Amino acid sequence: MKNPYPRSFSHIGLSVPDITKAVKFYQEVLGWYVIMEPSEVIEDNSPIGQMCTDVFGPGWGSFKIAHLSTSDKVGIELFEFPNNEDPENNFEFWKTGIFHFCVQDPDVEGLVEKIVEHGGKQRMPIREYYPGEKPYRMVYCEDPFGNLLEIYSHSYELTYSQGAY
Repeated sequence: MKNPYPRSFSHIGLSVPDITKAVKFYQEVLGWYVIMEPSEVIEDNSPIGQMCTDVFGPGWGSFKIAHLSTSDKVGIELFEFPNNEDPENNFEFWKTGIFHFCVQDPDVEGLVEKIVEHGGKQRMPIREYYPGEKPYRMVYCEDPFGNLLEIYSHSYELTYSQGAY
């Protein structure tokens, strides 16, 4: 049996209540590039309609979608579904599934400030991983739509390469 090789990360899909506002937020705050402006996908017999029925099952109707990209070519799919619901608690970390994504910026404080200025929130104080030893910092925030994002000051590999905690 061949050993598995590390796959690259292609994209992540985020559900938002207002795709136009979300595109603007991610462009202005995180600087992500718009690859495809918001457009509507309708349940029909087209290739994309059939593909979505395979994913969502019959009766999904329609939704809006936009595609963005990070500076390192990771894709961000934004979805706006009709009748979307805000969960009462968007941070149910004990439940299986994705509960956050992380971006890297050496100016953690500046990015937190920008997130808050644009309607998001800071969920915790900025913390150091190795106080007094290394300048690695992190913080959890929330976009204006309830999606949790973490900010690292340094790369994932640098932060954990010598063993964390």
